[in-house]
Amino acid sequence: MLILLGWQALMPKPQIVENKEVASIKLNSTTLSTPTVVGTTSEAVAINLKDNLKFLQDTREIVFKPAHADIYEVNFKDGLEHRFSLTNGLFSGEEQLFKQQNRTSDSITFVYENNGKRVVKKFTIPKDSYTIDLEIQIKNLTNQPLIINPQLVLGRINLISKSPYQDVFFSTKDKSMHIAAGKDYSGPDLKFIGIRDQYFCAILEPKDLMVEGYQKKITPQESEVGIFAKEQTLKPGEQIGHFYKMYLGPQDLKIIGTLNSEWTQIIHFGTFDFIAQILVQALGFFFNIVHNWGLAIILLSLAVYFLLYPLSVKQMRSMKAMQALQPKIEALRQEYKNNPQRLNKEIMDLYKEHKVNPLGGCLPLLLQMPIFFALYQALMRSTALRGAQFLWIKDLSSPDRLFVLDKATPLIGGFAFNILPILMAIGMFVQQKISMVQATGEAAQQQKIMSIIMPIMFGVIFYKMPSGLVLYWFVNSVLMLIYQFRINRNNEKT
Repeated sequence: MLILLGWQALMPKPQIVENKEVASIKLNSTTLSTPTVVGTTSEAVAINLKDNLKFLQDTREIVFKPAHADIYEVNFKDGLEHRFSLTNGLFSGEEQLFKQQNRTSDSITFVYENNGKRVVKKFTIPKDSYTIDLEIQIKNLTNQPLIINPQLVLGRINLISKSPYQDVFFSTKDKSMHIAAGKDYSGPDLKFIGIRDQYFCAILEPKDLMVEGYQKKITPQESEVGIFAKEQTLKPGEQIGHFYKMYLGPQDLKIIGTLNSEWTQIIHFGTFDFIAQILVQALGFFFNIVHNWGLAIILLSLAVYFLLYPLSVKQMRSMKAMQALQPKIEALRQEYKNNPQRLNKEIMDLYKEHKVNPLGGCLPLLLQMPIFFALYQALMRSTALRGAQFLWIKDLSSPDRLFVLDKATPLIGGFAFNILPILMAIGMFVQQKISMVQATGEAAQQQKIMSIIMPIMFGVIFYKMPSGLVLYWFVNSVLMLIYQFRINRNNEKT
């Protein structure tokens, strides 16, 4: 089991390497020859429209595809360091070539004129906000009625990556829902739509326009997400305008909430979302006190421990009562070793007589599990922890990596030495040793084996998890160990 788990942990996953290679190829083919537009509008117009266009700001770089007047990707900077790909972001269905008409420090306009109509797409991009305002104007240049099909693509999702963090969010007048990436869906009366990855998201909300939202597979590798409205007829010379509000930034409750409280629904932490939302708020509260995310996680662990302290006391008492009954249970095992049914009945009667619940020691751990899973999701999606340092830990959103062996290391190649999961496993081993109940024979052998296997298993499971999560569990284990020492010392005195 250890060989298999170790192999899985040490060997790189093929799809991740493949995705990085694909991403590298895409970046090399699309951005290396991309000119950076600086200066006047006349200089910008001279750009080859087949190339991508970079719209630079202090905290992000928006890469447009001028030919279709849509957004290919956004590269976030200023500590966030994340590439959020849209491929066809805000594509309006016009396959013909657009031309850049105007550009300022916070806006860019594209124009397309052909086939009897004129389409103007103006992107307003404030420097101090993660929002983008889009205005699309369509004018009928003919002397005949013109039928248009208003459509806007929010983006495309790469399904090859098989990332568990990608999903699509639909908010309608009646309900809101998260849908797995790649699953076909269509629904009316849409209020807004969103897509997200592990840390960032894109939200699109039409203004004064009744639309339907959809997600459909374009290819086995890509899924398209967007909105479309009913057909509209423009009279000769008539012009119509559609307005959209877009959020393109980190999944941060505070940032998104200040823009639109309804948009915060896109931030979802899975089955235990309610608990995770509380933990995120509590973690933010502690951070505002100590101004360090590592210390905030320690304070959160302390708070959860003392919240569950009465149950922990009950767990210790239950284990102590079980320990006192072990001699009698061993005697019953010897007496009824050839009659398992009678043995089980006698043991249960013994528990009832002494009012001992054999599962009482598991209750605090069972209650910790929802908190653990909720915190796991919260920390895995937290942009605040990216790059957050604590002691030797350089990034609380990834393993602590005390040091990394050179890739040329024989046999194992590159290997990151994560000390925090090892310390946690050692703490669990010591705690199990000092809390083991007295037993003989087969039961004693089982306890001995479990006291070794369980810490190793937890160490392997936690080895590649975010160091912030391991820090939380480690502090909890240390607190339980201290309390166990205290219980044992009191028992020795009495």
